[in-house]
Amino acid sequence: MIGIIAGSSSDIELLQPCFELLEELKIPYEFKVLSAHRTPDETAEYSKTAASRGLKVLITAAGLAAALPGVVAAHTNLPVIGIPIPGGPLSGVDSLLSIVQMPGGVPVATVSLGKTGAKNAAVLAARIIALNDKELTSRLEKWVKNQADKVRKASAEEGRNFVP
Repeated sequence: MIGIIAGSSSDIELLQPCFELLEELKIPYEFKVLSAHRTPDETAEYSKTAASRGLKVLITAAGLAAALPGVVAAHTNLPVIGIPIPGGPLSGVDSLLSIVQMPGGVPVATVSLGKTGAKNAAVLAARIIALNDKELTSRLEKWVKNQADKVRKASAEEGRNFVP
């Protein structure tokens, strides 16, 4: 099971690709809106109790100062994946830099910005869990093959050749 945390309700739409892929792969998840700044006690408690609730990976989405992934990682030994959210005056570069600058001993995996990052976070979390789940490994392998098939199909349909 995966825990997904958004820093605010405005981040929910961005997380849609994450939710959709986890559902497609049949990976259960729980979702919370928690803030490192506005609900620090609840954020810490959620993180501290995540493993006891059966969670295996935590995915966090945060913008601007992006403190959420680091705060979560400080309160758990589970893998934490941070999704930097584009927005604010620096278009997400600030959140990306905040997430990748965690101090030693407080690791946060960082994926790409925005919706692509949300999808990549789901894939990375699935790969982590699949290390100990053969059925999920099979579903993930099938999903990867389907992704490749979509590219091949697009190439066949849209491929162009010009021979003078």
